[in-house]
Amino acid sequence: MKNVSIQGIIPPILTPMNADESINEQELRSQVNREIEAGVHGIFAFGTNGEAYALSAAEKDRVLEVVIEETNHRVPVYAGTGCITTKETIEMSKKAAAMGADVLSIITPYFAAASQDELYAHYMAVAEAVDLPIVLYNIPARTGNALSPATVAKLAKNAPNIVGAKDSSGNFDNLKQYIEQTRGLDKEFSVLSGNDSLILPALVFGGKGGIAGCANVFPGTMVEIYEAYMAGDLERAMRVQDSIRPLRAVFQYGNPNTIIKIAAGLLGYPVGSCRKPFCQLSDQGMEALKKALELCKANGLR
Repeated sequence: MKNVSIQGIIPPILTPMNADESINEQELRSQVNREIEAGVHGIFAFGTNGEAYALSAAEKDRVLEVVIEETNHRVPVYAGTGCITTKETIEMSKKAAAMGADVLSIITPYFAAASQDELYAHYMAVAEAVDLPIVLYNIPARTGNALSPATVAKLAKNAPNIVGAKDSSGNFDNLKQYIEQTRGLDKEFSVLSGNDSLILPALVFGGKGGIAGCANVFPGTMVEIYEAYMAGDLERAMRVQDSIRPLRAVFQYGNPNTIIKIAAGLLGYPVGSCRKPFCQLSDQGMEALKKALELCKANGLR
């Protein structure tokens, strides 16, 4: 198994698209370099912000190929390989491993309800089928299935290559329990915040960083949260963590993925729109986003 340090700020890189909704590979390469130059600690291909739910299998292959090639071993590449069925998840995970991904991020199965026993069996089967580090991905609001802390702890204990969990539940107590229940293992287990407003609290309680959608807009600022904390400057880390609130406040107006992509476009990056129908923002939302970006830039976010 690859020895990868699961920590820091890892952007779920957005998938730039042309006007005809084809993938803009040139801009994808530009975004990879922009993120790495800002100091991120990994690149996560076709996560939620990368519109994994809207990409075909062939498009995911191509996105991963481009990201791996452009990253060129400068930081680890995470690949989102979770599917509804265990069979398809294993197939996709094996393909990502063969292509050169460093870490697999595996979302829970979705659409159909799964018990904790079924989720445990699902992840164990995938872990036994591939020889790559696996980060569990809990985002129940999108999938309808929540990974309990007890299941995470059981998987961490029994599967050597399950080495981390991303919690996007937005429930800080759930994230804390992931941390608490995976302490004392004979391996390092990394809990990452999937909610950008909880990155610093996660670090304080023993987490390792975050998979941060806002890093598609202000990568340098998101990295600074982590760097300030690691340098022991809690006051600066708190100030930087608070500085992203105006951007996140705009999420009340629509799909956060859509807002993040529009925000990147407003900053001058030709990333295009999200795939229809997930591409609209009301006039009120657009006005709020523009004001938030102006405030963020005035406050030095980068």
